[in-house]
Amino acid sequence: MQDTKLSTGFLGIIDSLLLMEKGTAAIIGPQYSVMAHVISHIANEMQVPLLSFAATDPTLTSLQFPYFVRTTQSDLYQMSAVADVIDQFQWRDVIAIFIDDDHGRNGVAALGDKLAEKRCKISHKAALKPDDSNVNKEEINSALVKIALMESRVIVLHIYPSFGLEVLHIAQSLGMMGSGYVWIVTDWLTTALDSDPSLATTSIMNDMQGVITLRMYTPDSRIKSNFESRWPKLAHQNNDEGPFGLNIFGLYAYDTVWTLAYALDAFFRSGGTLKFSNDSSLNTLRGDGDTLHLDTMGIMFLNGSMLLQKILEVNRTGLTGQMMFSQGGNLMNPSYEIINVIGTGVRRIGFWSNASGLHTGEQVPNHANSSEGLYGVIWPGQTTQTPRGWVFANNGKQLRIGVPLRVSYHEFVSRTKGTDKFSGYCIDVFTAALELLPYPVPNKFIPFGDGKTNPLNSLLLQRVTLGEFDAVVGDITITTNRTKIVDFTQPYIESGLVVVAPIRKMKSNAWAFLRPFTPMMWLVTGMFFLAVGAVVWILERRLNDDFRGTPRRQFVTIIWFSFSTLFFAHREKTVSTLGRLVLIIWLFVVLILNSSYIASLTSILTVEQLSSPIKGIESLATSNERIGYLRGSFTENYLTDELNIHRSRLVPLNNPSEYEKALKDGAANGGVAAIIDERAYMELFLATRCEFGIVGQEFTKMGWGFAFPRDSPLAIDMSTAILKLSENGDLQRIHDKWLTKSACSSEGAKQGIDRLETKSFWGLFLLIGIACFIALLCHVIRMTYRFNRHYSNNTISNDNLGGSSSSSSSCSSRIKSFFSFVNGREEEKEMEDKNGKKRRRKDNRVAHEVEVSPLHESNMEAELNMIKNETEDYVNRCSAEAKQMLEDVHVASHDLDIMEREAAEVLKATQLNLQEAVKQSKEKVQMR
Repeated sequence: MQDTKLSTGFLGIIDSLLLMEKGTAAIIGPQYSVMAHVISHIANEMQVPLLSFAATDPTLTSLQFPYFVRTTQSDLYQMSAVADVIDQFQWRDVIAIFIDDDHGRNGVAALGDKLAEKRCKISHKAALKPDDSNVNKEEINSALVKIALMESRVIVLHIYPSFGLEVLHIAQSLGMMGSGYVWIVTDWLTTALDSDPSLATTSIMNDMQGVITLRMYTPDSRIKSNFESRWPKLAHQNNDEGPFGLNIFGLYAYDTVWTLAYALDAFFRSGGTLKFSNDSSLNTLRGDGDTLHLDTMGIMFLNGSMLLQKILEVNRTGLTGQMMFSQGGNLMNPSYEIINVIGTGVRRIGFWSNASGLHTGEQVPNHANSSEGLYGVIWPGQTTQTPRGWVFANNGKQLRIGVPLRVSYHEFVSRTKGTDKFSGYCIDVFTAALELLPYPVPNKFIPFGDGKTNPLNSLLLQRVTLGEFDAVVGDITITTNRTKIVDFTQPYIESGLVVVAPIRKMKSNAWAFLRPFTPMMWLVTGMFFLAVGAVVWILERRLNDDFRGTPRRQFVTIIWFSFSTLFFAHREKTVSTLGRLVLIIWLFVVLILNSSYIASLTSILTVEQLSSPIKGIESLATSNERIGYLRGSFTENYLTDELNIHRSRLVPLNNPSEYEKALKDGAANGGVAAIIDERAYMELFLATRCEFGIVGQEFTKMGWGFAFPRDSPLAIDMSTAILKLSENGDLQRIHDKWLTKSACSSEGAKQGIDRLETKSFWGLFLLIGIACFIALLCHVIRMTYRFNRHYSNNTISNDNLGGSSSSSSSCSSRIKSFFSFVNGREEEKEMEDKNGKKRRRKDNRVAHEVEVSPLHESNMEAELNMIKNETEDYVNRCSAEAKQMLEDVHVASHDLDIMEREAAEVLKATQLNLQEAVKQSKEKVQMR
């Protein structure tokens, strides 16, 4: 075993070369990623497994170094955790401070990749020289002063402990550890605090208040607790300078040794041996003047690949948890603790794992004691309010705002002659929104364009992506393609595309009453009037005398009944069920037609009508007419890409006067048939030009916004300010100031005639058509059934009377009979059927009487005699019962007489007693 004594730089390389002089089976270390790169090349050549418990550089991979095994966590995962923390608080720009070596550069590069996945970025990288023996405070101070003048306030510090504590101290002296700043420090800080517990009682803790840092997560276990309890004694015995704390890398170093021990044990038990041979590739370097003694180097481990495989197969539980490797030589299931430095200690605010991201518990986020995100953080400045993460740059630079120099529509944007000042609707909205921001934003308007032609908005927005402008203010429409290169604010005005064409006023004439319906509508309506009249005539003529008579009278009845339903003035009554059903549905259809006609005619006669040969974008796109548009706008690309209009039909125009001239000339005289532009422009154009108008509907829904670079936080704050302007009414007041409408554009004239077409009523016509069809079908079935029954009854009657049907009767005679039956009146047919039934019953009765036999007559006489005898017996019984009842009445009458006589005697005695009592009472009164 050989210890290189923490050699770095050139001495470390020399010590690494000394390893090649001896038979080496495995290498543990080194403690720095820079040396790990050098030793990994040696390990590859010697085919010796290299186990590193401290090299976290993410570029140390098995692809380049197949014998490299990382027994700690890679910075690739640590930077993933840092990126998730930044995304958790919705910051977009960060500043990275790092050591300019393999460890620092590669770690920050991994951070940049992870941030890019979340649409974040590193806006500035501050690299420090990797000189451990002489920390350059002036370099650190200069870098921090430069950072303080930048917009971003989120700083990631990926550095060594000796540099990191000094960076935090200088930042504290510069006031960069106060409110508004965010410091995210990688795991070097927790390593320093764990290695030297005395730091918690020093003033150094004041330099790191509110800092967020990380620590590799190691679960609690019994063996870990036992080792930590023994550590102070072990550290005191083996360190003359005093005890030192146990950090996370010490735990991984301990597990690394045991991992190698388990692998060697499996290696020897599998028959492996320690065999070495000289590396023949070094023979080309040896010569007569060899002073490096290369003949002693290049001892190759023959079974190195076998030992490497045994190391990767190790699966044991150590102080740091489960030690299990992937085929790439990295530990599986990486996870970190997220720590907040507070007071004299630290507070764990959450966890990060490669599988679950940020969560508050040791388990996965869906566990009962765990949730996504982090616990509350105490930020620098002792505040719990999440910092915004950026401020407006305090470096004396003004916000460079590009403004298009339009040659038309100066109400939106215009430049004051002889000055650098701008005015207009867009400028006022932007200025009002800036005043609502909680911080000052010094700005300068920079014109874009020559002032002779309208500049291309696409070129203006490209200047933002190139960094020439910090923002663009003007009549810039928000489109899908533009949002891919810049960020827009909330729209401050809606403005979709419309079609403007010459219009003429339509005057009323003697035939204005025909305008509500199209010719096809008039034709279909008339046909249905006649069809319904014919259907009702068919259904009613057999039952209703109003629909009978001569052919001429019946034809007139059909015509009169059909068209009189238009005014509900028909005098003919319907008596059949089917006829009433058809009529009630038809009257409902007529009611709808009447109401629609009256409403449309009223609109035509009372509202001014404007006519144009172009009805909207659909008719314009399908024609071959020339179309005008505003030069420099997005309209050209929209018409060609979305509506497939050929570019040869498009005519670029610069100002409203060219619009007017092109429309008046017309397509036949070198002008255009219509103009397609945004509604905001067209409302100003039409304000003083009443001979033109907007035809059709607005066929896009867009808006104007202010443009900023991608992921600019100023765009979010400006959107909030625009919403406040809308809520308090200032946005509407600015609109009324610059974009007031004149009487011409607000007359409310109706363009074109909205004539009622057949397609608007096809449902009603379908309904009445189905009703007529069903009614006719039921009527035909009913007539056929009655005719068959009538025909069969007549045939049976003829047979009973002794006649026989002629076999020569043909199908034509039967059809003729059917039409004769249908043409007949319903009551006559029913009477004939009834008379036929009576004759058949009478004939049947006569025939039956003729066939009665003498035996049947004797039986009938016997039955009559028996009935006579029963009747006589019944009469005798009734007489006897009547006599008995009469005797009972006599007895009851005698008893009643006796009771009457007894009652009279009692009454008489009572009267005598009463008289005697009265007499005695009088005598007593006289004696007193």
